[in-house]
Amino acid sequence: MSLSHWAIVALVAVVLFGRGKISGVMGDLADGIKSFKRGMREEGSEPGPSA
Repeated sequence: MSLSHWAIVALVAVVLFGRGKISGVMGDLADGIKSFKRGMREEGSEPGPSA
C-alpha cells in the first residue's frame, strides 16, 4: 500500500462522488460523532437508580 496507491483511490473516490458530496458526508459524520459524545456525557451525569 504505497502513497501512489492511496492517491489513485482518492482520485477515483472524488471522480465517483464529487468533492461536494464527500465533504457533506464527512460533515454529517462529524455531527454524528459530536451528537454521540454529547449523549454519552449526558447519560453519565444522570444519577442511576440506587439498589
